[in-house]
Amino acid sequence: MTSDDDDLKHHVYPVDDCSTPDALQLNARWARVRGRLQSEVGDVEYRTWLRQMCLAGVDGEEVTLTLPTRFLRDWVRGHYGDRLNALWHSEDCRIRRVEIRVDAEGCGAPDPTDALSTLVNPATAARQEGKLARPDERIADARPDMSAALDPRFTFENFVVGKPNEFAYACARRVAECPASPAFNPLFLYGGVGLGKTHLMHAVAWELAGAPDRDPACGRTSVAYMSAEKFMYRFIAAIRSQSTMEFKEHLRSVDVLMVDDLQFLIGKDNTQEEFFHTFNALVDAGKQIVVSADKSPSDLSGLEDRLRTRLGCGMVADLHATTFELRISILQAKADRAHMEVPHKVLEFLAHKITTNVRELEGALNRLIAHANLFGRPITLESTQEVLHDILKAHDRRITIEEIQRKVAEHWHIRVSDMSSARRARAVARPRQVAMYLAKQLTSRSLPEIGRRFGNRDHTTVMHAVARVAELIERDAGFAEDVELLRRMLES
Repeated sequence: MTSDDDDLKHHVYPVDDCSTPDALQLNARWARVRGRLQSEVGDVEYRTWLRQMCLAGVDGEEVTLTLPTRFLRDWVRGHYGDRLNALWHSEDCRIRRVEIRVDAEGCGAPDPTDALSTLVNPATAARQEGKLARPDERIADARPDMSAALDPRFTFENFVVGKPNEFAYACARRVAECPASPAFNPLFLYGGVGLGKTHLMHAVAWELAGAPDRDPACGRTSVAYMSAEKFMYRFIAAIRSQSTMEFKEHLRSVDVLMVDDLQFLIGKDNTQEEFFHTFNALVDAGKQIVVSADKSPSDLSGLEDRLRTRLGCGMVADLHATTFELRISILQAKADRAHMEVPHKVLEFLAHKITTNVRELEGALNRLIAHANLFGRPITLESTQEVLHDILKAHDRRITIEEIQRKVAEHWHIRVSDMSSARRARAVARPRQVAMYLAKQLTSRSLPEIGRRFGNRDHTTVMHAVARVAELIERDAGFAEDVELLRRMLES
């Protein structure tokens, strides 16, 4: 591919499987190429980067495609160029090269999901379309470098909702549908590392940037998204360059200001003061503020009282630690998007072992999928332990009888108190025997001590449980797999 962006002078020449079709056949080929590419990359990625491709012409061995912006052209060329070559060649054996050029008019207006061309500057996008933004569209001309790029993966469609995050998700959706509602302004999202705060922030920004299904009454919206650290650096740079008024004007001209990881402003008194005044100016003008942090406003003790008070006067929504069920759902959704078959036992294993950070959980699955694709091997419990040994080692800790009881009770959906109760129903007795067996295998406790931890049972009861579980492992493959899974989760 070349980088020449001269005016397009290509003509559509008849092309076939080494013969001559009409234009309808050519368009059919182009539709098949687009369809195959969309099925490979998924709807979200296709909509974000590839939807605006246009077929400009076919000249001998070369196909020319166009995109409306240089940024989109460079991205598609770098990430999908080889695949486009292969798909076109499979449709027509004569095609050897796919050229991608910039042609804003030929492909219409830039896609609303092109973060650098429209997210923070929809007024510029409107001018590229040959139209002027109307005053009632509330469009502010923010500088592109005031906003960070958005991750195309972080959309509402890709956010897995469960009990720990459903309230925060609902609040973010509400702001995205129509910002600046008094009850949701500011929106303050908080939670621990890797629980989805940044994902929701990006999702709101993508939606506000021009999603086609937004309420038309809300109008077009200009958005500035940045981390608190970037806010601070921009403010310091403005002071050094004596352009603080320009900095203020740019930030206060947007419709929505989104600041991620606000806790990084703790101890930065001057930056806090500037953020406070920007906050007040935007809210007073009916503009939306969305902020995230690792703690609630009342717990951010390093922030000024007046700022903490203002942050807490809108909607405060927390993202709790994930549950086992939510972690399974997240892993399954990611495996589905990657079109990879991952055994449910492996998903359970990962969900049990990596409990605090969704990013680490997804990263572990990414490594498994990459390993399986590179070496052409199926994903198994054994390969999981081998590939993720460093991650699993980081989660190592001394195994206790109490931990064994919790894991076994969770696996068979009984109460931990049943481990010490007098109940003898098989639904309770069998898991209790497994817990005794694992306590004997994985701890250095004596039989009498293990018995005491299970409701002051005699050591002979523990001996019987160990023997019974060992016998069932030999006879029942499914039961053996359950016990092995529990052992790996506790031991790895």
